[in-house]
Amino acid sequence: MSQVHNVIIIGGGPAGLTAAIYAARANVGPVIIEGYAAGGQLMITTEVENYPGFPEGIQGPELMQMFRGQAERFGAKLITADVTRVDLSSRPFGVWTDADELRAHSLIISTGASARWLGLDSETRLRGFGVSSCATCDGFFFRDRELVVVGGGDTAMEEALFLARIASKVTVVHRRDEFRASRIMADRVLGHPKIAVRWNAEVQQVIGDGVVDGVEVRDAVTGAVEVIPAAAVFVAIGHDPNTELFVDELDLDPSGYILTDGTRTSVEGVFACGDVQDTVYRQAITAAASGCMAAIDSERWLEAALHQASTSGQHA
Repeated sequence: MSQVHNVIIIGGGPAGLTAAIYAARANVGPVIIEGYAAGGQLMITTEVENYPGFPEGIQGPELMQMFRGQAERFGAKLITADVTRVDLSSRPFGVWTDADELRAHSLIISTGASARWLGLDSETRLRGFGVSSCATCDGFFFRDRELVVVGGGDTAMEEALFLARIASKVTVVHRRDEFRASRIMADRVLGHPKIAVRWNAEVQQVIGDGVVDGVEVRDAVTGAVEVIPAAAVFVAIGHDPNTELFVDELDLDPSGYILTDGTRTSVEGVFACGDVQDTVYRQAITAAASGCMAAIDSERWLEAALHQASTSGQHA
């Protein structure tokens, strides 16, 4: 068997890198498999203004590079690869990449979640320049402007209501003639004086050269096409947790998020943090906070488990 590490961290976003910083400072010797998409959703965030300690704001990729450098400074070993398989049925746990098999007494999962997008070329081109999946993150940049929210569930309602505090007008674009959201959330949106709804409308493209100018929508009933002026578009059609590796290994909720008690999962010695188990906040700071928690929980679990193993060996 290959070397058995104390802890392996899967995922290199704010949660995983914070876990690595705390685990490294505790002299646990963490190995973090950061993935080829290391850095998480902040890698497509142009300006971060709400992360404490940066009063002038900071670029998302720059912030993640600072996280990464701090983890390396304290001795965390980073591996740039994607995990292809895990085995959590027995300890030490097995983790495989394309090139290597690794083993660990403890595991921290921080693989995050991916926002669902519309799949438009114009959406991709303007992502981070007026196209966003997070009103809390980016709404402030568009104060007193006209904005568009795409979606019809509770997330879209929450985004629209939040943006209505900031924007001059919010238009919710929904492809059906009624919302999927809960009645109370839908009623709040429908009764808000600054929110309009464009029913039976499908987004055809995001208009703009360098920055967003509007959204072209097609009426699903009449076929008519119109452009809704907007300084930004917030796509709120849901997130998908990156949990494909753990479907048969851990308890997941109906949407695929890892179920946790704090950061503890259904398998002893396996912990989860960040957006892979957070269905509510989805912020860099809450991901980092839960990464800290997972590292401390893992360290304490390791100490107890290794002590128990040592005591059992002495009594054998």
